Formats: sequence, C-alpha cells, structure tokens
Amino acid sequence: LSNEEIDFLLGSYVNGSTPDYQMAAFLMAVMFQGMESAELAYFTKFMMHSGDVIDLSDIPGIKVDKHSTGGVGDKTTLAVAPICAALGAP
Repeated sequence: LSNEEIDFLLGSYVNGSTPDYQMAAFLMAVMFQGMESAELAYFTKFMMHSGDVIDLSDIPGIKVDKHSTGGVGDKTTLAVAPICAALGAP
C-alpha cells in the first residue's frame, strides 16, 4: 500500500466511515499476506499520531510510555510498573 492508501484506510476507519467488518477483512488479509517493512512503518506512525498527545515537556528527564490497546492476555503492565518503580522511576 502507498502512504496515501494507508492514510485513507486508517483515516476513514478512525472517523467512522469505514465499518468494523471492512477493517476486519483488511486485517485478515494482512495476517495472511503480511506487510512490507515500509508499509508497516507508515501504518505504525499513523497509529502513533492518531490519538491525543500529552505534552510532557515540562517534566524533566527521559519519559517512557507503556501503551496498551487492551488486548486479551495483555498482562505487561503488571510487570512493567513494579520494575520501573524498583529502578527509581518517579
């Protein structure tokens, strides 16, 4: 897919003009056919910038985000939070 096609696909899904069943069909095709590295990188960048972005520039130091989509079996927060606290993260 071209960047413009990915913009159209994801943009139309985010704004509600592409129904879930059509996105599900696309994702099934990706599961079987895969994506080129450039497609996946652009897809990921689109998703990364699709939500609300919180400005943390007033907080000194390095900031790290552990983002969850709420998928089934997503238990990483249970491990990540105590590890970060043990390493001194505020």
